[in-house]
This record gives sequence, structure tokens and C-alpha cells, in this order.
Amino acid sequence: MKIRSPRNRTLTLHQREIENYAKHIRIIDKSIPIVDLENTIFENNFLEIADYIPSDSVDLIVADPPYNLAKKFGDLDFKKKKTDEYIEYVDSWMKQLYRILKEDGSIYVCSDWSTSTAIDLSLQKYFKVRNRITWEREKGRGALSNWKNASEDIWFATKSDTYYFNPDSVKLKRKVIAPYRVDGKPKDWEETSEGNYRLTFPSNFWNDITIPYWSMPENTDHPTQKPEKLIAKLVLASSKPGDFVFDPFLGSGTTAVVAKKLGRKYSGTEINREYLLWAAKRLEIAESNLSIQGYQDGVFWERNSFSEMNRTKTNKNAASEELFS
Repeated sequence: MKIRSPRNRTLTLHQREIENYAKHIRIIDKSIPIVDLENTIFENNFLEIADYIPSDSVDLIVADPPYNLAKKFGDLDFKKKKTDEYIEYVDSWMKQLYRILKEDGSIYVCSDWSTSTAIDLSLQKYFKVRNRITWEREKGRGALSNWKNASEDIWFATKSDTYYFNPDSVKLKRKVIAPYRVDGKPKDWEETSEGNYRLTFPSNFWNDITIPYWSMPENTDHPTQKPEKLIAKLVLASSKPGDFVFDPFLGSGTTAVVAKKLGRKYSGTEINREYLLWAAKRLEIAESNLSIQGYQDGVFWERNSFSEMNRTKTNKNAASEELFS
């Protein structure tokens, strides 16, 4: 076990916890009814068990596949593929995701700049591509002979022209630099003790995301963990309370955790047991702590703002506001 500083809040597991959380992980080895799939995480390769998952059973899919990079995920080494090989790999699981998604369902697929084209091409074979979200990833190493990679993409697609989308649930609260007044009263903004703010509709460029790091309790040692705040936007915009959210590349469990915090049913598959153990512990923590950093009172706050960092009290207001609105 790594020796961490006293202030490091990265999730860890002791041996007794490992034995306990292992009981929460299941394996799919035959066709499974939807009721047994919900609110459960599975130690499986999605491609190997996809046929066991009922067709037209999922309301929302969030997929964060391995990018086409040489990357180590625990004991698994993902090798960089030739472009046509990577496109073939993406297509192999994309068509299965199409089958399990409901007719009015939505799908989001994460990518970086080098895999974005492959994701788009594969999505277009099966789904109706609606948009590409680009989000600023403020971490990253500099490069002397190229531009620093500081953004990633999320492709948004639907199975049909009938789908759920709620922009009011993902508004961003921005600080007003030059407040405009009419008859002395704020126009489209509000005065608060913490400053002047305006609620803005979501765009397809997000610069308010903080990558999990050592002082955040959601942080794990997963090499490509997505922030809860990022996934919360997808879940809130494209699913309703009680809907079923599925992640075929679950990793350390962020999609499942966020779905649980926001009152959705969840499931996902992952081949790395250590990641699944982290996910199981995070899911247990979510039973008593529904907070999502940067999301409070039904709105998202700008990155690194006072409110974004501090409005994450351990209570039910942040998540339950949307459930009962």
C-alpha cells in the first residue's frame, strides 16, 4: 500500500475492506434479466457478455473506452493500434451498445483528439450524432515540439429523433464581470453576498471541470478517472430520476456513483478487479454522501471558484434538488 501524506484524501482499501467489497461484485455468465442488472457492477469484458444484456433496456449510456494510446491500466497494458484497427475495435462494441439502448435513449462517448474521428465515424453508423462536447482538461504535461494536450471530447448521440434532454438541469452559474441594470435593477443576473452571478445555458465547450487530485475524496489511483462533475452533467441532461444508466468501461466507478447520487439506476462492466473494488467502496460512501463537487442547489459552479470548492456539504440538497423539481 502506498504511503500517503495525512492530508491526502485519495481513496484507499485495507485488506478487510477488500474482502467485504468483493462481495458486491458480480460476474455475468448467462442471459440476465434487467432487474438483476440494475444497481450492480460486474467483473466482465463488455464485449464478451454483451449478448447476455437485454435489448432496448438502457436509458443512457456513458462510455469512456481506452483511447488509442499505449497505457497501463493496473495489470492490463493497452497497446496503441493502427487507425483502421482502432476503428474496428470501436465498432465491435458500438453496435452492441446500439442494441441495448432504448429507442428514446442517449449515448455519450469520451475521446481525445487522436480518437475523436474514429468515435464519430462509428457512432454515425448506428446513432444520430447530435454534438461534440469539448472540455478543458487543465492537467497535462507540456511539450517542447507540439501543443500541450489540454482538452478532451465527448460525443453526444441518440438512437432516434425522440429523446430526453433537459438543459435547465445543467446551467452554469458564472460570475458577472460587467453587470447591466435596467431601472437600477439587475438584468438577467443576481446580487449575492458572495458576488454577482448569472445562470447560463450549457454550451458544447466546458471550462469549469476540475480533474480529481489528491485532496479530493472522489480521487482514486485510476490513471484516467473522469470527474464526478463532468459525468453529472451528462446524467442530468440526458436522463430522468429512476432511469437506467450503463457504463461498459466502468473503471473506478464514476458513472455508477454519479447515477446513484442523482437517483438513477446504474450498472457497468469492468475487467480490472481493483478498480471495481474502488467503485464498490465509492458506491457505499454515496449512500450517505450525495455531494458532487461543483454542483449545488441545482446548478454548476465555475471551476476553482469559492463556491465550486466549498458548496459541497455532506447533505442531500445537492442531489435531491433535481430529483424532486
